[in-house]
Amino acid sequence: MIIALYIALALVIVGAVLWALDRRHPAQPEPQPDEQCCGMHITCQRDSLLAQVSEQIEYFDDEELDQFRGRSASQYSDTEIELFRDVLLTLQPDDIAPWARSIQLRGIELPTAVRDELLLIVAEARASRSSELNS
Repeated sequence: MIIALYIALALVIVGAVLWALDRRHPAQPEPQPDEQCCGMHITCQRDSLLAQVSEQIEYFDDEELDQFRGRSASQYSDTEIELFRDVLLTLQPDDIAPWARSIQLRGIELPTAVRDELLLIVAEARASRSSELNS
């Protein structure tokens, strides 16, 4: 019975100390998020697929794709789609978003299937980085 009283007393003391510390150092209010930023500024810029981030065209050993400039996404043959897919799948993970920006700046419209794969890869990379930052 005495042990239970000591445990209860210890819990009350610890609770009082924690309460006092919390009142001395109240939690800082979280800043309101900017509408254009998710709070992971470096990650957002690195993973951004928007061409406005950089106006400089960077090539990723894919100069052969310039022949498709101005072509609609639905006008590619299966062989041409595989050419895009091969380039995408051989890129380093950190080069995928810059490659997509480069494609946009060069006026090349990705085949629909490859575009969907690209978006999936970028979304998975963002989710992975987000979970790493939250851990």
